[in-house]
Order: sequence, then C-alpha cells, then structure tokens
Amino acid sequence: MRRLLGLTVLVSFCALTLASTANAELMLHVRGSKARMKDQTGQRSDGTVAFWDWKQGWTYGLRFHNAFPDHGRVPVISLNTAGRYGGEAITMGAIARGKGDPYLLRINRAIADWGRPVYVRPMAEMNGHWNYYCAYNRNGTKRSPAHSQKNYRRAFKRIYLILHGGDRETINRKLAYSNMPGIDRNLPENPLPRLKVIWNPQGFGSPNLPGNRAHVYYPGHAFVDVVGNDLFEGAGMPAQWKANLALYRRYPNKPYAIPEWGLFGVDHPAFIRRMGRFIRTHRRVELAAFFAAERGNPHDLGNKPRSRAAYRRYVAPLNR
Repeated sequence: MRRLLGLTVLVSFCALTLASTANAELMLHVRGSKARMKDQTGQRSDGTVAFWDWKQGWTYGLRFHNAFPDHGRVPVISLNTAGRYGGEAITMGAIARGKGDPYLLRINRAIADWGRPVYVRPMAEMNGHWNYYCAYNRNGTKRSPAHSQKNYRRAFKRIYLILHGGDRETINRKLAYSNMPGIDRNLPENPLPRLKVIWNPQGFGSPNLPGNRAHVYYPGHAFVDVVGNDLFEGAGMPAQWKANLALYRRYPNKPYAIPEWGLFGVDHPAFIRRMGRFIRTHRRVELAAFFAAERGNPHDLGNKPRSRAAYRRYVAPLNR
C-alpha cells in the first residue's frame, strides 16, 4: 500500500511539473486537414493556416464570411502579393501608397463581422528570395525600390493599422509619420486579442546578406503583435535552431509563434522531439502550426511512423 501510495504521489508530481512548464495559452494549428492530423497524432487543432493570394476572399475564392469558419476556432490567414494566376499582383511600395486599401478595408470589415479571434500573417518569409516582396534576388542583386526593406516596413505598418482599425484621425496621424497617405473613413475596431498580426521572417536570410537579415524588415514594436519564425528539416537541410533562438531572444517583449514547421520528405523523430521541448521551455510561444496534414504532401506524417509517434508523445499534449 505504501509503495502504491508513493507511486501515485510521484506520478501526480510529475504531471504537475509538466503542466507547470507548459505554455498557458498555447495553440496548436495545422496546414491542411484537422481531422487527418487528429487521426495521425491525436492533436486537437485550434485552427488551420490558410494562404491567401492578393484579393483572395474578395474578387475570387471563398467570400470572407465563409472563409473564416472553414479554418477552425482561431484561423491563421497568411497574406501575400501573388496574383490569382501567378505573378506579382501588387508591390509593397504600392501598398504603402494606399493602392491596396480596398482589399485591406474588406479584410478589416470581415474580421469585425467574424467577431472572434484570428491571426493575420502578412507577407511572411520576406527575407526569402522566392517571395515577390523580398528586397533581393536569389543571386544577391537588389530588386527595385518598390521592393525595398523600407517599403516593406511601411506597407506592413499600413496593413497593421487598417486591419486593427479605429478612428480615421488616429490612423492618419500614424500613417503620416511614415510618409504614407491617409484613409477617408473611420474603421471598425479589431483590438487585441481579437486580431493578432504576426511578423514572420526566416531566422536567416536567403540570400544570407546583411541587408537581408530579419531585423532589417522589422516595422517596429507598435506594429507587431506576435513575432514568428518558420522551421523545417529535410535531407541535407538541418533545421536552423540557432537562428530560431536568436530571433526569439531579439524581441523579448513579444509573444512568439512557429507558423510553419515540419519535415520535408524525411522521418526524423528527433526534430519533432526538439520542437516539443522548445515550445515547452520557451513560455512566450503561443502558437505552433505543423505543415502539413495532406495526403500526398511530402511534409505529411502519413509515411513517417517514427515522427508521427514522436508528435503524439511530445507535441500533441501541449495544448491540453
């Protein structure tokens, strides 16, 4: 009886210790199917990550009022500047000048009508050359001034202000400070925590140049609700944990997110285990989204049995 009582106390203590180190408000998301992710790992996903090209949800695709519920309790909406049929639909310089306002005003209204929590992730991985809004080409040459780091920062500020909304005078004063034109109306307010805007670079630039480092694109503390980083591992492509930790430490007063993370075509349970440990021991992490739960996707856990088991053990329980 004493041995049984002692074992019970020990188990209870270990459970309490694990709970005390877990993130109080952590949410686990997925790109793809929540049902598939639950079948694979037992994860109860709080939402899914959606990728919207410019004007998606307005002039094509699901209308906003239908789009948000499809992405779970707390959607993550990733905006980019690609057009419906490919190519660049708008530059960050044009957004800064107000040319994208009609679309941003629609999103502002849609979030207000939704009335529930949502994350918006504008133009992520901006220091990756594969994105139109990066300041550099793959070979290290600079793109046009419309793609400069300064215009990225200005455009991000504009997106932040319009999506959060409020009275016209306050918004215009902040826009004018960064030499941007004003808006012509008061906007519905989407305050924290209903709306959280994620600034999401890579931990290191590609190309890896001084001018393409993450902090060069940072729009300022007043225009960022959450700092994020994406982390992947593949064959011959180890995850950049050092860069991830450096980004986490650089913005100590901001919540942190991993809006995309996963394995590219490899079964590496150690990576899954390490991510679980990082989330558990870095209490500012409030969101982590696995990429992806989609049949046939090289990131899917369907053909990665060891990683799937590691996820079920080390990650899925973290938001319970």
